[in-house]
Amino acid sequence: MPDKNRKRIRLATTIYWLLLFYIVAALVWWFISLEKQNRQMADLKISQLTAAINQSHDPELYGAAITKIKQDHQRNLVKYVSEGSTFLIMIFIGAAFVYRSVRRQFLLQQQQQNFMMAVTHELKTPISVARLNLETLQKHQLDTDKQKKLIRMTLEETERLNTLTNNILISSQLEGEGYTISKEDLDLSDLFKDCIRNFMHRFSERKFVESIKPDMDVKGDPLLLQLLINNLLENAIKYSPKEKPIVCRLNERDGKIELHVIDEGPGIPAGEKKNIFKKFYRIGDEATRQTQGTGLGLYLCKKIAEDHHADITVADHLPAGSDFVVSFSADVVAQ
Repeated sequence: MPDKNRKRIRLATTIYWLLLFYIVAALVWWFISLEKQNRQMADLKISQLTAAINQSHDPELYGAAITKIKQDHQRNLVKYVSEGSTFLIMIFIGAAFVYRSVRRQFLLQQQQQNFMMAVTHELKTPISVARLNLETLQKHQLDTDKQKKLIRMTLEETERLNTLTNNILISSQLEGEGYTISKEDLDLSDLFKDCIRNFMHRFSERKFVESIKPDMDVKGDPLLLQLLINNLLENAIKYSPKEKPIVCRLNERDGKIELHVIDEGPGIPAGEKKNIFKKFYRIGDEATRQTQGTGLGLYLCKKIAEDHHADITVADHLPAGSDFVVSFSADVVAQ
């Protein structure tokens, strides 16, 4: 998060706590003032009663009158305490709600700014590369091998654009309930293999290790599940060193189908494991980050998994890297 936004959050937090302290201090001061006034009124009544008894020389009335004055004082004290406590509790509840809402709004605004910065970069880079490759093909007479290489690079960049637009559109449609999820029987094993083959073709220099059990049937939406797998593979490609393999597993365990995408990258800190599935969230500072991405991929994976009654988690892969696991429950597994 940039220093400017950190300063804004610190300033808002400081003002918030000062106002809350002032309100609580004012409430305590009013309670003390009311109780002091209550005590003074009781003492005044007692002194007046004492003077009246001395003049009338009728001490029998003194005990009952004193008891009533003390009861009135105690009743007023209970009223002040109960009303003050209720007001104090309401202040703390409202303060907690306001604090969380304002802080969440600040963080969401920052994440949206990061998203716009990332999308701008993600759109500009492949468009520039594709345009440069096409201009080179147009202006120069290249041999067949160089032409094929430029065409392949251009297709890779257009595939990046396609993935980005799919993530944005599907994410918007799923949130707005504009996408109707189909639940048809499909072979997850074949779908997983097709996705891996596509990535092997796009990234011929990368090594993929497969361990896929055949005939793993599930009920789900082919497009969404393909998008889920592609995003996990894209994430592994992005963070895993080029010389390290990406392990893809599909097996059955305890009546559930488990899909694994394992990389040997830097891994994910324990404190970030829950955050990485949040919308627009990315580890680090957008202004200095070197890796590509928009913060939608893993969020979309979690949304798709939830819509298929599946769980997605990330665990450490030893000695290095991350293991993303999508576990399909029994009601999704096709019988």
